[in-house]
Amino acid sequence: MTEFIHPGFVLIAGAMLLPFFRGQALKTYLMIVPVMAFASVLNMQHGIYGVVNFMDWQLTFGRVDALSQVFGYIMTLMCIIGSMYGLHVKDPKEHMAAWMYVGGSLGVIYCADYITLFIFWELMAFSSVFLVWFRKRKESLPTGFRYLLVHTAGGLILLAGFVLRYKATGALDFNLLDVDHPTLYTYLIMVGFILNAAVPPFHAWLPDAYGEATVSGAVFMCAFTTKTAVYALARGLAGLDILIVLGVIMALYGVVYAVLENDARRLLAYHIISQVGYMVAGVGIGTQMAINGACAHAFAHILYKGLLFMGCGSVLYMTGTSKFSELGGLYKKMPWAFVFTLIGGLSISAFPLFSGFVSKSMIVYAGFEEHLYWAAFGLTLASAGTFLHTGLKVPYFIWFGKNNCSKETWERAAEPPWNMNVAMIVASFLCIFIGLPAFGGQFGYQLLYNLLPYQPEAADYAHHVYSSYHVSESLQILLFTALGFFLLIKKLAPEPTISIDMDWFYRKGGRVFIWLARKPIQTFDTWFGEVYRNVGLYPLMTTAKFWSWFDWHGIDGFVDGLARLVRSVGAKLRTVQNGRLQYNIYYAVSIVALLIVAYVFG
Repeated sequence: MTEFIHPGFVLIAGAMLLPFFRGQALKTYLMIVPVMAFASVLNMQHGIYGVVNFMDWQLTFGRVDALSQVFGYIMTLMCIIGSMYGLHVKDPKEHMAAWMYVGGSLGVIYCADYITLFIFWELMAFSSVFLVWFRKRKESLPTGFRYLLVHTAGGLILLAGFVLRYKATGALDFNLLDVDHPTLYTYLIMVGFILNAAVPPFHAWLPDAYGEATVSGAVFMCAFTTKTAVYALARGLAGLDILIVLGVIMALYGVVYAVLENDARRLLAYHIISQVGYMVAGVGIGTQMAINGACAHAFAHILYKGLLFMGCGSVLYMTGTSKFSELGGLYKKMPWAFVFTLIGGLSISAFPLFSGFVSKSMIVYAGFEEHLYWAAFGLTLASAGTFLHTGLKVPYFIWFGKNNCSKETWERAAEPPWNMNVAMIVASFLCIFIGLPAFGGQFGYQLLYNLLPYQPEAADYAHHVYSSYHVSESLQILLFTALGFFLLIKKLAPEPTISIDMDWFYRKGGRVFIWLARKPIQTFDTWFGEVYRNVGLYPLMTTAKFWSWFDWHGIDGFVDGLARLVRSVGAKLRTVQNGRLQYNIYYAVSIVALLIVAYVFG
């Protein structure tokens, strides 16, 4: 049997050794380690590996099956692309944080118990926050703390669910829960998972952090946290009905806020919420077809969303801004970045011949199969909104809209470094390749379908994906959306505004908490301290002084006086002794005789 090498440990160990490399050796090392992690996934065979006995528990670091493998393939592949994209970054700490983050994600993917899951789950949060802080803007520090605070709270909720489940069942195995009879721990575990999936109302951390992350850090962040949560939901909570409702809400909610957004990266972040909504709804439907759809869409989403963040990130890197109201007309300066971003936009919009077309529709198809028409139509409506803002708004207002660039921005605009372009070329190729028809062979989308956990259902849907009905239906939706965009283009023009979201509550709540701590609570604490000092502490000190005086003059005086008396008597008795034994015996006998006579005649 092939020896199991955990890809997450490859990346974590690689991150530890990374500071020892400099210059060209560092760039070579940055590509070798992710390739080694990907090779370890390719070399895996299904089975259980890395079992460790710890106290009374059995920890399993390597559960390799079809569900974990499809996520393992795409996550290590995206690590290669992301590392290539960030090859120009000179700070090794940023690469270390990114690899530790991916290593934590892979640790969750391959674990088989809740203790191991929790360890790697927290590693993801505490390593990825540095990808926000390393941008080193004034806004980066508070954004990172908000991100960390939210994920720490989610981790505690998740831990509470694990503890309650262990108390109720005595088991820590990470398998499908009894979703037909959910208990308190079921819902606690669900909340912990869906917080990382950015399900409203637990979603505001995502646009807040991803919009503020470093250029290369955002490429990593958009790919791993939410999709790891989708995997966890598929593994532990498939078929939980409430996830269907939450998924459809996500799909529509993210679209609405993406349309309103003025910052390109925040728009893409909001649309992660929408696209992950498809996956969450698929997990909630819970059939084998729906789980296949969730996995396929996660695979495709990691590629095209990473490509979109790379395209918009290259604009930010070269111009210093990612706001639509400060850009426009860049097709003259950054034509290749436009082409790559357009490919990502067509992929995410489920345009035929692109990756989203062969993955997103599988979830909608599963909804119709289960007669969940409201969910299927809701997801279809969200698909139209996707093309509106990501397929049309993003490329148009950055590259072809009114030129709002300042002189400095326009002069700085140019094609990004070669490594960024190479990463975008690879991602663009994959977005197109896995969306192509299979033509009856192992080609195009069939390669993706061969990775899915339920093969009969994947083969069944393969006959439907490029049917004339599906192609014509998709083209109608897309073309009518495009018509609406150009008719309403003036209404959709970007404005430098801020959209209020759920983060308003914890932002304002945090300020209220600080005010309470600084004003009424601190005032009360000061007042109580004064009262205690005058009312409580003064009598206490007076009493202590009395007992100190009593101890010194009473108890110590008696003990010391007795000691002095004993010492005085001893001194006088010492004069009686002259060192001769016969005299001492004589004196002692005489005294005893006198005492006897006194007693007899007394």
